[in-house]
Amino acid sequence: MPNEVVLADVDLPTAQRSAHELVAAGHAAHAVKCDVRLKTDCEAAVASAVAQWGKLDIMVANAGIVKAAPFLDMTEQDFDDVVAVNLKGVFLSCQAAARQMVSQRQADPSWSGGAIVTMSSVNAVMAIPTIAGYNASKGGVNGLTRCMALALAPHGIRVNGVGPGSIATDVLASVATDAAARDRILSRTPLGRIGQPEEIGDVVAFLASEASSYMSGQVLYVDGGRLALNYTVPVPDS
Repeated sequence: MPNEVVLADVDLPTAQRSAHELVAAGHAAHAVKCDVRLKTDCEAAVASAVAQWGKLDIMVANAGIVKAAPFLDMTEQDFDDVVAVNLKGVFLSCQAAARQMVSQRQADPSWSGGAIVTMSSVNAVMAIPTIAGYNASKGGVNGLTRCMALALAPHGIRVNGVGPGSIATDVLASVATDAAARDRILSRTPLGRIGQPEEIGDVVAFLASEASSYMSGQVLYVDGGRLALNYTVPVPDS
């Protein structure tokens, strides 16, 4: 796998710290500020990678947010904010990357073509009523992933997605101190534990590598068995 990485994030200081950690571990990395809602930022991030290393082989569209509210109370702004990052951001960032990859293939037909990986969720195919914007955006990511896979196949570019279940990121920080929240998550997770970010990274690395060279248009769910679970809900008294 290539170890020359551009970390593009709206939170530049955090991205810079992560880049420093990669450099300290012997990799080549640098950080750029990127708001994926803005086409110009996405194009600049791609241009930064090309300026630094001459080409772009892999794109991982990982930006995402969630805003929770009861469906009847969710504001239009909350819905728009989530869709703008989670869905429009994937479209803009992947389109910028794909255009660069296509130009590289045209300039050098021997170039392998590249790989794009999107970040979906189990909530693309199952619903939680308090995160309507998130559910809608991740369902859109699945459709966009398949669309890009078809559109870019003639250029040798593969596009696949990863659908995490409950992963120990900042979004789930509350489970560290809230036993009830942790129990709710584990009750719907057959493997009986919360996933780790590295376990998602391993699947992303697989989809970006030649080990998945005949895969495109797929979403791999890394969810501890959650989607396979047909669990019950409380039944109100009749």
